[in-house]
Amino acid sequence: MKISLASLRNMKVHFIGIGGAGMSGIARIMLDQGICVSGSDAKDSPTVQSLRIMGAEVYVGHSGEHVDEVDVVVVSSAISQGNPELVAAQKQGKVILPRAEALAILMSESIAIAVAGTHGKTTTTSMLTVALQHAGLDPSFAIGGTINSSGTNAHLGTGEIFVAEADESDGSFLAYSPTCAIITNIELDHVDHFPDLDSLMKIFAAFVANIKSGGFLIACHDDEGVTQLLQGITRSDISILTYGTAGELTYSRLFLSPGGSAARITHNGKVLGELQLQVPGEHNMLNALAALSAGVCLTTHSAPDLIKGLSSFTGARRRFELKGSPGGVRVIDDYGHHPTEIEVTLTAARRYAEGGRLLVIFQPHRYSRTQAFAADFAKALSLADQVFLLEIYPASEDPIPGVDSTLISKEMDPSKVTVEPSMITIVEDVVNAAKPGDVILTLGAGDVNSLASVIVQTLPQ
Repeated sequence: MKISLASLRNMKVHFIGIGGAGMSGIARIMLDQGICVSGSDAKDSPTVQSLRIMGAEVYVGHSGEHVDEVDVVVVSSAISQGNPELVAAQKQGKVILPRAEALAILMSESIAIAVAGTHGKTTTTSMLTVALQHAGLDPSFAIGGTINSSGTNAHLGTGEIFVAEADESDGSFLAYSPTCAIITNIELDHVDHFPDLDSLMKIFAAFVANIKSGGFLIACHDDEGVTQLLQGITRSDISILTYGTAGELTYSRLFLSPGGSAARITHNGKVLGELQLQVPGEHNMLNALAALSAGVCLTTHSAPDLIKGLSSFTGARRRFELKGSPGGVRVIDDYGHHPTEIEVTLTAARRYAEGGRLLVIFQPHRYSRTQAFAADFAKALSLADQVFLLEIYPASEDPIPGVDSTLISKEMDPSKVTVEPSMITIVEDVVNAAKPGDVILTLGAGDVNSLASVIVQTLPQ
């Protein structure tokens, strides 16, 4: 059944797992559209409470009765096939939409910009949103994280542009037909869905094929995977703009400081201006260039306005987020969960720490990812002075025999790593180890982020 945005406005939509980052954003936009929304989640949370305030009926816990009076059920890939609400919806013949398809409907009447890539999606989407807002536009946006400056992950704007994070993890981003697509990088991840890089490249090629005729592809020149993808693109009905140290939009004279970076930005040989970022790391300069490229392609606003907007960007939640600095110890929380992400994050953290030590609490995410990349995780984590390893956060996976955090620790210097499954003990260990000037980094895509505020409260003030 094909559902239009107009027809959706007359339906009641139920979200299974409404408190998730992606699901809550879509629910928020539907509520702003005047759509009747309900949902359920395993636990109450500030996100759930804010959706209730907006008018959603949200249940804590799952029951088949919750879908009896609804027309459409939205699910994410994290929802198991045995979920009682999903089972009931299937038996009752309800329309069931994957999360990406629901978002695609919301974007269908807009100039859609879909931001994809193995790393940097959330930050790039957030940067582009802030830049467009600074230029006087009011874009709609749906992001898998919260923008620090606005405190939200989604918004129904009054403008024509809709900026969305496009998640490749299960191939669901093929639901989108964007006017503009950004690809930040391509690297093997989500090995539960993609057994090798070739299968991942094919899904990105299909994503490019979905760009509307007359649209744009913004691609990172510096990334090997993206370069390989570009070589196979034969479409002549879309414009391709590359960015990086070479390409159409480039940066030079890069200066990296502990808390940010600066560079000269050039477009086809013409200097556009100097970009100063308040977020650290060369990877964030690349993210900013991706955002600027899309802004240059799709708006009539001047590049200097967009550059000023990017300069005002202060980050997104769980992306190198400073949680506090008690007693001269800075506590940072970050979502990084792939070896490449960890390497660039720890490189930036090392510069941020200046003369202090870098103490890392890492929680591996998924058994399949840990099994595939254990040696790479060990190499990346070795950039820290001391690593405290939690047990694997399973997400939706069943355990794999023989796969645990010791797969990583045995590849590391034993004097630099401690495996500790107890969160209480690991907080005590890192607090006892910390000295003024040190940086503590909680790292991972699971629930390790809950420790950052505890550490801030436990450290001597």
